[in-house]
Amino acid sequence: MSRFAIGDVQGCYEELRELLRRIGFSSDRDRLWFVGDLVNRGPHSLEVLRFVRALGANAETVLGNHDLHLLAVAAGCRPQRRSDTLQAVLEAKDRERLIEWLTERPLAHFEDGDLMVHAGIVPAWSAQAACGYAREVETELRRGRRTLFEHMYGDAPERWSDTLAGFERLRFIINTLTRLRLCALDGRINLALKGKPPGADSPWRPWFDLERPLSRDVRIVYGHWSALGLTLRENLIGLDTGCVWGGTLTAFDLERGITTAVPSRGYQSIES
Repeated sequence: MSRFAIGDVQGCYEELRELLRRIGFSSDRDRLWFVGDLVNRGPHSLEVLRFVRALGANAETVLGNHDLHLLAVAAGCRPQRRSDTLQAVLEAKDRERLIEWLTERPLAHFEDGDLMVHAGIVPAWSAQAACGYAREVETELRRGRRTLFEHMYGDAPERWSDTLAGFERLRFIINTLTRLRLCALDGRINLALKGKPPGADSPWRPWFDLERPLSRDVRIVYGHWSALGLTLRENLIGLDTGCVWGGTLTAFDLERGITTAVPSRGYQSIES
């Protein structure tokens, strides 16, 4: 049995099917780990959702920021953006089954020493703590997601504290697990900067470049940062290789350490 982690699909269904063919995926013996952002910006979000849902226990999926955006739009809490490609999902006859399935996905998954999140964790969190905080959001999401979505958007607070409460606490957890790229040594996070990491004179560093004493022995699998492309380090696997932007869709065999990628057909020209 192999576990294959797969980067941000974002509606790139044809590339996903080709990638699974190339890695020789078999639902009889293998499992797929999806790092989030199954949907949006690419042309076939509906087909991706149907396919991954049909995999059942063979697929482990964490929620990404685009997946949460779809849920917020479906709940009537947010309008679609010009660059969204979600209409087919919203008009599908099986829309409610797909939305309910997506709602039940976790924001973090920890198994056999591997932690999977969409974006990252703040250095002060352990893997176990990250999963515990994720469950707080998951509970609220399943209890009554409309209220959560009404308070989910925004960049504040910028620093974690155990005393954070209410929607400020939930928003920080969501932002960390689904949007994080940059941190400062004092624990602040920066959600505004995108693209490549800033220069050495900046206080902002990629979250994984800061000392993380509570998770140093954990291998973290993530996506979200297409400007970095494939990132393979000891205990770090970054798999957003920008398929929707004309890059590739990448799979990483978590047992054997083998990387496989297929080229994108190219759907978006500028990341926004």
